[in-house]
Amino acid sequence: MKRWAILVAGLYFLILAALTVPVCRLAFPSTKFADVIEAYSAWGYWVWLLVMFLGQAALLAVPVRIASRRPIARRSLLPTILASGLMLGVLAFGAMCALYEFAFTFESDPGVSGSWCAVGIVLLTWCLWSLIFMRQGRACEPKDLVSRQCRSLFKGSVLELLVAIPTHIVARHRDQCCAGCMTFVGLVAGLSVMLFSFGPAVFFLFAARWRKLHPEGGRQEAAGE
Repeated sequence: MKRWAILVAGLYFLILAALTVPVCRLAFPSTKFADVIEAYSAWGYWVWLLVMFLGQAALLAVPVRIASRRPIARRSLLPTILASGLMLGVLAFGAMCALYEFAFTFESDPGVSGSWCAVGIVLLTWCLWSLIFMRQGRACEPKDLVSRQCRSLFKGSVLELLVAIPTHIVARHRDQCCAGCMTFVGLVAGLSVMLFSFGPAVFFLFAARWRKLHPEGGRQEAAGE
């Protein structure tokens, strides 16, 4: 089942890469197509994709064990819990970026203290939600925990987009250089985490389809895991 988890994470990686151009064009209609393509040459862009890919793979750690019918120890919940908590931290960062540009404009320098404040809030959100998910993991079955995490990620991404979209529209109507860049970070965070939240559901669909088409192979694979 691990190969299916890697496949789902790989598809997520490719979807994010494929959506880069259309999302950038929608967010910045006046930007030249050649300028948008240049995003693919930025190392930070590929680091972001790699982090999201690894996060998706970590989120699927528990679904892999469930689909393989393997016992799930409490420590095996940790990768999934940390991945979910990190994504909620990403949403907090995106919302902060959008609200900051809405309130102060992109050219306003937050300074070193502002940057450290943003990092602190992301880390605090990550730790807080990881603790919440850890407590939920003690009170419910692993599959129910994954479902709760995915619901939290989806709802959080919707709320974050409700902040990012209107603030981006306002920022784009300002007569300023690079207007909308920080609100665009909010848009990217919301869309990325929304797609991220569907990973376990897609994985279970793949696993169920595989077992239906290859019942003997599915049992051998589960035994081999």
